Amino acid sequence: MSATPSNRIRIIAVLAVALLAAGVFIVGWRDLIGSLPFMSEARVTLVSNAFRPMLIAAILYSIPLAVVSFLIGLVIALLVALVRVVPATGIVHRLLLALVHAYVSAIRGTPMLVQLMIVFYGLPAVGITLDPLPTAIIGFSLNVGAYASETVRAAILSVPRGQWEAGFTIGMTYLQTFRRIILPQALRVSVPPLSNSFIGLFKETSLASTVTITELFRAAQQIANASYDFLPVYIEAALVYWIFCFGLSLAQSRLERRLDRYIAK
Repeated sequence: MSATPSNRIRIIAVLAVALLAAGVFIVGWRDLIGSLPFMSEARVTLVSNAFRPMLIAAILYSIPLAVVSFLIGLVIALLVALVRVVPATGIVHRLLLALVHAYVSAIRGTPMLVQLMIVFYGLPAVGITLDPLPTAIIGFSLNVGAYASETVRAAILSVPRGQWEAGFTIGMTYLQTFRRIILPQALRVSVPPLSNSFIGLFKETSLASTVTITELFRAAQQIANASYDFLPVYIEAALVYWIFCFGLSLAQSRLERRLDRYIAK
């Protein structure tokens, strides 16, 4: 079977990373960086010393922040999607539907940085004082919930109506049909776009630096500010982000291939 264009791109990317890793192993990290025309000995030392704290910041803050926010956001997204999918029959449901529409519209219509600032300064204004990390988790979770709700809603609606009728026919209630028949199929369909959303969220955790969380980007900022040499440090930070995102993309591709066996074509 011939490789698709997307598979060719992945193969080329993997080969490029393998060649880079081989070059680093053979030539040496410092020698390889020092061969670049704009890298002086001082910059080589700066970049070498900056890698470890940036990697630690990514592992201790960026990744946990993305994972926890995404999981909470998925719960919010599922609840929002259910409110929008279930036919409105009463005034309470209609009111809830209006609130959900307002929430999704407000989140989708404003920048994440503004949302983060509103949560960071808004909670203390109403007497709720939290550390920066849980504050950032709240902000990111609300953002993920709004965007992911559209993905989950579309996935639920993609399940044929006959699946609902089959559940009702064998005596299942609405919730039982949704939980046992509809939701598993919807989750399989929504995995690819939700995986892309998670990769995007990992990159957007750099905004947490604005609320004093020492994640990957803020660690790079501190190193650059101390050395007054910003370009090599930010290039290195970009490479660290890319390495993590590349690994997540490979994991996403593997997960999609496994799920393809269960999705009817």
